[in-house]
Amino acid sequence: MASSENMKVEREITERGHKDEERNEENGGFMDKIKDFIHDIGEKIEGAVRFGKPTADFKAVHLPSINLHKADLVVDVLVSNPNPIPIPLVDIDYSVESDGRKLVSGLIPDAGTIHAHGSENVKIPVTLIFHDIKSTYDDIKPGSVIPYRVKIALLVDVPIFGRLTLPLEKKGEIPVPYKPDVDIQKIHFGKFSLEETVATLHLKIENNNDFELSLNKLECEIWLSDVSIGSVELYKSIKIAKKGISRIQIPMTFRPKDLGSAIWDMIRRRGTRYSIKGNIDVDTPFGPMKLPISKEGGKTHLKKGEEEEDDDEV
Repeated sequence: MASSENMKVEREITERGHKDEERNEENGGFMDKIKDFIHDIGEKIEGAVRFGKPTADFKAVHLPSINLHKADLVVDVLVSNPNPIPIPLVDIDYSVESDGRKLVSGLIPDAGTIHAHGSENVKIPVTLIFHDIKSTYDDIKPGSVIPYRVKIALLVDVPIFGRLTLPLEKKGEIPVPYKPDVDIQKIHFGKFSLEETVATLHLKIENNNDFELSLNKLECEIWLSDVSIGSVELYKSIKIAKKGISRIQIPMTFRPKDLGSAIWDMIRRRGTRYSIKGNIDVDTPFGPMKLPISKEGGKTHLKKGEEEEDDDEV
């Protein structure tokens, strides 16, 4: 009696087990079908949408502003998006090197969006502080021209591909400008009067840079014996070769009697103390610059009209 009941229980357990296995197989098959369906849909969407990798190209490196203290560079990069949806430009990582030495580096986060099936000209501003560069690398001298290498890494986020880095490099040269030296070699006058004298100042300009300067404009104030004799604004086109010298004649009208007792030193040709301070506007191979000119404690001489002038003055 007990034996027949046991056999019946075992038969029920076995049948229940078979039903559970069949149910599991049915569930597993259903999940596999869902996975296959999603995979097929994904492939069809990818094929229809045609997602692709974006590209980036250097367009130019501009130097909109440069002076004795700093250089402002703008790096233009063209980023193209072949995809049907906009992609975010997550980060821009940049650095500027010279002969393997880092001059500056930085990170621009959340740099914008590249439109679908479009291109964007991305501008990357970079500033070089010359004081920091010269204090870090003492072999970089004022007036020199140094090589540079710009390295750019653009991080974009693209569906299917995920986050991608687009690396770029570009080489060039940049100057470390230095102010010119100036000297008033003499003051030449035709007719001398204590009340008013029309004179010509013979100014020497020495270019201390390893690149040519093309002078366009000079503006300065001049002092004789600590007395200002006036300001000058002169438009003149003169080329000053690298490490070269040019001379300029500056017409001025001043009142010698305002100089006090110093006028007698001038008349006796003992030399007159002078100071000059101003700026010159120049064109260079790297773009326009405004460079300061200054000298204090110099000495110059008066020359009468009948005395010969130097041959090298222009």
